[in-house]
Amino acid sequence: MTSGIKPDAIIGRYSRLARTAMAGQAIRDDDPDSYEVACFGRAAYSDHEDAPEAAWRVSLGCGNPLAVAAIQPGETVLDLGSGGGLDVLLSARRTGPGGRVYGLDASPEMLALARANAAQANVNNVRFLLGRIEDIPLPDDHVDVIISNCVVNLSADKARVLSETFRVLRPGGRIGISDVTADDGADPARRAENEQRVGCLAGALTEREYRDLLHEAGFTQVTITLSAPAGPALHSAIIQAVKQAG
Repeated sequence: MTSGIKPDAIIGRYSRLARTAMAGQAIRDDDPDSYEVACFGRAAYSDHEDAPEAAWRVSLGCGNPLAVAAIQPGETVLDLGSGGGLDVLLSARRTGPGGRVYGLDASPEMLALARANAAQANVNNVRFLLGRIEDIPLPDDHVDVIISNCVVNLSADKARVLSETFRVLRPGGRIGISDVTADDGADPARRAENEQRVGCLAGALTEREYRDLLHEAGFTQVTITLSAPAGPALHSAIIQAVKQAG
């Protein structure tokens, strides 16, 4: 299910959030230019995780993909919709200097914030890319792990996102995505209203729809684990899958 909201409007919303964070202001759900999001933000992460405050300030995720991605030293990682760079910076600490982490975002303001956060954190094995998750600006078979935190639901072409995700993964590579899913059988009008209320501006997939699109893209070993309610007929979920080797 998708809404009629245009991609540029979504980018504009997140650009405003980035400008708010860069100004040192808190992100407020009751701000006229903001909206509620199905997120746990900082609460989804361990207390010992260290990152600049500005990165935490725009942490609008619905989980912690790093908790399931099992990132290893030396791996190459891609974060789809990297925002202020929180998951990129935390991934870079896990890959170590022998690895590399890419952050992809469509908002120039978010990228500016993320680069400033990386400089503040003195993290050097990262690269931030301007682009859309439907057209990932990386070559085929380039990364070991793809993570994302409550971003796939923002795309009106989720099949394209998952196809691109499969393309840039190396054989044997994996995804660990936090996202919002919709319950099967929910009233369409109520579902759409709740999706907009929690920030799923292009609509959430059901668990079945997610599985089908992942299999159509070529993924195997697909698991979808519901983690917490995210509003009526909606759940936060962890989506994992593998690009078969060989």
